[in-house]
Amino acid sequence: MSESAERRGLLVAQLMVASVWLGGAILFVAVVAPAAFAALPTRALAGALVGAVLPPLFYSGIVAGAVLVLVALASRRRKFVTSGTVGGVLVALSCAAAQFIVEPRIERVRASIDGAVESLAPSDPRRIAFGRLHAASVLWLGAASIGTVIAAAGAAASLRRTA
Repeated sequence: MSESAERRGLLVAQLMVASVWLGGAILFVAVVAPAAFAALPTRALAGALVGAVLPPLFYSGIVAGAVLVLVALASRRRKFVTSGTVGGVLVALSCAAAQFIVEPRIERVRASIDGAVESLAPSDPRRIAFGRLHAASVLWLGAASIGTVIAAAGAAASLRRTA
C-alpha cells in the first residue's frame, strides 16, 4: 500500500471514530436523556437510567480519544499538534474528568439525600452542589463533543486535500 493510501485510510479511520462517538453522544443528549425524564414515572428513576448510561459513554470517549490521538500521530509522522491529536486529547481528558472526578462527587451527593433531589429546598447546599456537578458533567460532555468535531473536521479537510 502506498504511503498516501495508508494516510487516507488513517484519516478515514479518524473521521469514523470521531463520528461514531459523536453520534452516540448526540443520541444520548437528544433522545435517551429527554425520553427517560419524559417516560419514567419519577425523576429519580430517570436519573438512575441516565446515570447508568453515562459511564459507558464516558469510557468509550476515553478510548475514542486515545484512538484519535494514535491515528492522528500515525497519519502525521512529522507533526504532533494536529486537529486529530488536539481533538483526541480533548475527548479523552473531558470524558475522564466527567467519569472520574464529577460522577463520583454526584454519587456522594445523591447518597447523602434521602429521596429525590428535587424534594430538597432550592437553598439546600446538597441541591446546589448537585446542580453544579450536573452542570459540570454536561460541560465536560460538551467539551468532548467539541473535541470529536475538531478531529472529524481536521480529518475531512485533510482528506479533501489528498483527493
